[in-house]
Amino acid sequence: MSNRNTRIAIFTIFILLFGTGLVSAQTITGSLADGKIARGARAKGTIVLSIPAGLHVNSNKPNSEYLIATTVKITGVGFKVASVNYPKGIDRKFQFSEEQLNVYEGEIKVPFSITIPRTFHGKTLSVKALVRYQACTNEVCYPPRNKEVVMTAAVR
Repeated sequence: MSNRNTRIAIFTIFILLFGTGLVSAQTITGSLADGKIARGARAKGTIVLSIPAGLHVNSNKPNSEYLIATTVKITGVGFKVASVNYPKGIDRKFQFSEEQLNVYEGEIKVPFSITIPRTFHGKTLSVKALVRYQACTNEVCYPPRNKEVVMTAAVR
């Protein structure tokens, strides 16, 4: 094996062993209306992505059709999704791209709101958020991931 091939193999093993740990070190959490929702009202929730130093994720509008945008899909029974509001990202230049890309770094909050009808039957509402994101370092992007967050609130 040539020196170049050896270096590529070592780099690949390093990324597989340590790089995937960085990607899974991200945490994604959610909250819903302080745990209480009134029938016939609009309720607010928030999805929080905590991105470790050394990583970024593509924003909802990453400025490139080839990158996977961060998305939050809210689903559940007994309510209507009113809105999902993505924050603005930061434009950054990376080694793997000739143009600036729009990314999220650090802690990112994605607020959303839902409407619960007056006719809702039940004492608890369950809301699922499917978060799709692609994490990257300054040199490489990892495969996209999906993370489901389930939030509940008492209905009064």
